Amino acid sequence: MDTARLQHFVETFWDEAILPSITEYIRIPNKSPAFDPQWVEHGYMEDAVTLMEGWARQQLAAFPGATLEVVRLPGRTPLLLMDLPGDGEDTILLYGHLDKQPEMKGWSDGLGPWQPVLKGDRLYGRGGADDGYAIYACLCALQALREQKLPRARCVVMIEACEESGSYDLPFYVDHLKDRIGSPSLVVCLDSGCGDYDRLWLTTSLRGIAAGTLTVRVLTEGVHSGDASGIVPSSFRLTRALLSRLEDETTGAIRLQDLYVQIPPQRIEQAKQAAEVLGDSVYTKFPFAGATRPMAEERAEMVLNRTWRPQLAVVGMDGYPTPQDAGNVLLPFSTTKLSLRLPPTLDATAAVEAVKQALEADPPYGAIVEFDGRDGQSGWHAPALAPWLETAVAQASQEAFGKPAAYMGEGGSIPFMGMLGEKFPDTQFVITGVLGPHSNAHGPNEFLHIPTGKRVTAAVARLIVDHHARPR
Repeated sequence: MDTARLQHFVETFWDEAILPSITEYIRIPNKSPAFDPQWVEHGYMEDAVTLMEGWARQQLAAFPGATLEVVRLPGRTPLLLMDLPGDGEDTILLYGHLDKQPEMKGWSDGLGPWQPVLKGDRLYGRGGADDGYAIYACLCALQALREQKLPRARCVVMIEACEESGSYDLPFYVDHLKDRIGSPSLVVCLDSGCGDYDRLWLTTSLRGIAAGTLTVRVLTEGVHSGDASGIVPSSFRLTRALLSRLEDETTGAIRLQDLYVQIPPQRIEQAKQAAEVLGDSVYTKFPFAGATRPMAEERAEMVLNRTWRPQLAVVGMDGYPTPQDAGNVLLPFSTTKLSLRLPPTLDATAAVEAVKQALEADPPYGAIVEFDGRDGQSGWHAPALAPWLETAVAQASQEAFGKPAAYMGEGGSIPFMGMLGEKFPDTQFVITGVLGPHSNAHGPNEFLHIPTGKRVTAAVARLIVDHHARPR
């Protein structure tokens, strides 16, 4: 492969063919179904599918025998499935998603979730980096290989529309399409993060999640706080006490031992190496307020905390008026939405049950305590890289970025990876992405770092070529 020719092709293709289309994609408020229950009626998901389908069909016209179908199962979000014939019998599965997180408050002046803004090498707006760029990068990489007439395996590109809601529709599609997908020998997922923008990062693990709502009810209706306080226990205080069963509020360490696993030695060593590469950016990438400090002193411990250790976040509350509307009322209930990140190898179903038992047992003052934890999702731990793939990753990073590749777990979840790992235990996985420092997926000011998008695209092209040339 002529790497200079590849890089020139990718650079030009991104500028001329990708950026105009992904800019229009950012304008579409196609929030994932969990955040827009009326997604069918609103039609935004359909708008995004139509945009990407039209763009993809233009690209696939250059590939003899290639097909594209918008697969629709009743009552479920649509899925884009592309099949590009190749050389030999092997199959590569390339994955991404097109649904988006909600708006989130706090966007800087002149920026907004559905307002694409190009500033230097950053394209701001919701969904560009998470994960709208994936379909564009996949087809760009394949176009670059076609341009050099390089052999490759059959490639199946799958773009779902439910990932940000936990991919609850995807198992039905995987079962429905299993005969058409076949048994991929390599899976490439472009929905992950990167520690910096200077090298190719491979994700070695993904945490699971035990999410749910904790409701503490002490009254059937609110009462005057001057009359009731001191007699009726505060639902907020009881909630605070119950959360302390899960988490040490001083250190942030999870107290429930059922939520820990033994961290593999290789991952500990990779965490140390990643911390050495990243330096203080392990934590300075976050927008700390004032003099707020990280929870740990050692950088490698920070990496392990966000990739292999359980952590609790309270991500929502109900039962409370806004401060300006709050009267002197002792409120009848408190509801908190909990997001417990789990170690990659921990069974999420067992974790949810352990959390439920810990929170509901022996309710203080006999209050009504209920934990609804229907949202458990196990994580994923990558199988060992085959020698050919380890070599290919090193070469791809050196060619595209000019620096060695790095390996690190990610703190978030990609439900599809665990699902594929179970269905295809002998498959090799490359999980990477463009979500680097300050790119802020799910938050305000999300941006796509365009140079990294281009380099990841070139790296994927290299991996596809080396997959075909690997020893059998």
